Amino acid sequence: MLGAFVWTRTREVDGRRVIAIDGKTVRGARTREQAAPHLVAALDQAAGTVLGQLQVTEKSNEIPCVRTLLACFDLSGAVVSVDAMHTQTETATAITAAGGDYVLTVKANTPTLHRQLKQLPWKNVSAHRATQTGHGRRVTRTIKVLQAPDWISFPGAAQVAQLRRTVTRAGKKTVEVVYLITSANHTAAQPRALATWVQGHWGIENKLHWVRDVTYDEDRSQVRTGNAPRVMATLRNTAISLLRLDGWDNIAAALRHHARHPEAPLKLLLTS
Repeated sequence: MLGAFVWTRTREVDGRRVIAIDGKTVRGARTREQAAPHLVAALDQAAGTVLGQLQVTEKSNEIPCVRTLLACFDLSGAVVSVDAMHTQTETATAITAAGGDYVLTVKANTPTLHRQLKQLPWKNVSAHRATQTGHGRRVTRTIKVLQAPDWISFPGAAQVAQLRRTVTRAGKKTVEVVYLITSANHTAAQPRALATWVQGHWGIENKLHWVRDVTYDEDRSQVRTGNAPRVMATLRNTAISLLRLDGWDNIAAALRHHARHPEAPLKLLLTS
């Protein structure tokens, strides 16, 4: 029910809902008898709200869990971004069959595909660049996009891209290059839009996982019994989502504000 409530209040980017999927381990819930629960969440990139969360079952991993989580949503017209672990044909099929588009990252865990994409004639492709400065660093993102070659086996693959991220901090420069596959064609995903989706994907770390770790100190929680760690994580997700819907970007500041005004949380729950 909470997921359905938040879903109705998501925001669209250029007419499309963009969903980031990623997992996080609740490390403080580990005991001698059981491993720490690993939770996979779906985040609305535009609103920063949590659309849903599932726990990875024992003796399994994130990959099937992500497909189960995606099956909970109406993906018609949506874009789903996932990290390199989920660059799987089955995951791509699940997204496109549900009417959505995927953005998949290709890294060394798919070595053949990574090598093939790396060998494409990127030097002959025009680039789109964007530079941001702040927090003592300068970040330049450069993206080059090509129509997907015929030999790409991923279902519905329409475009491939090379994304170069150059970070300069205190005179030191680091460069990271990743490759992408997307089912969105050149009309639906021009280079600027594709770069925005990829950049927005990592917002799940800053807008959700970092907040739960640092603001809520989740990994030091002493709640370990049964489903309690998952339930508490869900409640944190709910609080974060409600505060973001109320216009708060800084969750720590929002919590301080609501602690000083006891009537504010009740008002928030009743009016969101």
